[in-house]
Amino acid sequence: MNLQNDWSYIYLHGFASSPDSLKAKYFRERFSSVGIDLKTPDLNQNDFSGLTLTRQLQQIETDFLQTQSSQSAEKVKELGGVTIIGSSFGGLTAAWLADRQLSVKQIVLLAPAFDFISHWLPLLGQQQLEKWQSEKYLPVYHYGEQGYLPLNYQFVADMAQYPEEKLMRSVPTLILHGKHDTIIPIQASRNFAANRPWVQLIELEDDHSLGNVLAEIWEAIQKFCQFKN
Repeated sequence: MNLQNDWSYIYLHGFASSPDSLKAKYFRERFSSVGIDLKTPDLNQNDFSGLTLTRQLQQIETDFLQTQSSQSAEKVKELGGVTIIGSSFGGLTAAWLADRQLSVKQIVLLAPAFDFISHWLPLLGQQQLEKWQSEKYLPVYHYGEQGYLPLNYQFVADMAQYPEEKLMRSVPTLILHGKHDTIIPIQASRNFAANRPWVQLIELEDDHSLGNVLAEIWEAIQKFCQFKN
């Protein structure tokens, strides 16, 4: 086992999810079994309505990736690197963090939400989209809260400043994506990996949840992070 004592590991949950999700709990337990305290921040910040990609990036950068303050220095050892594991929208967030922050040395993306807006908005339909624009809020089912919460339209507007073709920093990247994903089709990850030789894509027999292949994912993470020789 090749654990680096000065390395930090962070898990970012998906859109309308929480640190108490099945995957978050599973990976906390698995990382704990090899002596690693996996950080699992709550990206909802008790304000799901105001969620944006910018807010998520700023939250992680402030709490974990900037070591100027004594508080953040305690969370991430100053001399070490950072591995970020991100699920769905958390995966998209991890990709942008890796592009922006040199301390991020490797990322693991689970069904990352590439082209999220182009996949999600058509599912709403034109009438509901126009209503969201005019009324500013859209009820979205939140799996962590097990109920509907309002989401501000700023979530969509904010995404326009993050074109994924700009994600070109060569950070070692492992993507695991289900072949039967109907939320974020696997083609999105295939396209992302196609012109980025530092990206390894593993295609799995599952849907967007990846709930049936967690053991396979953990095995791949251990190899990628060199926990196993």
